Amino acid sequence: MEGVKIAKESDARGSFCPGPLMEMIRLVRSANVGEVVAVISGDEGSKKDIPAWIQKARYELVGTEEVAPGATRFLCRKNH
Repeated sequence: MEGVKIAKESDARGSFCPGPLMEMIRLVRSANVGEVVAVISGDEGSKKDIPAWIQKARYELVGTEEVAPGATRFLCRKNH
């Protein structure tokens, strides 16, 4: 995602749910308000689980992008 500064990122490829989701939660908890964190996951379940958690936690899903075949980067802004 152009123009988005990622404060922290974790590559969770090779980990299966809930591993990538737990990485997202860990990164968000360690981030400052306003920062964007990212997790890269190759697990299909992450495509539903991570956006659902971000919405439930009332953070902002900045976007998703395919970074490699079968690998998605999820960007989340800690907004509170």
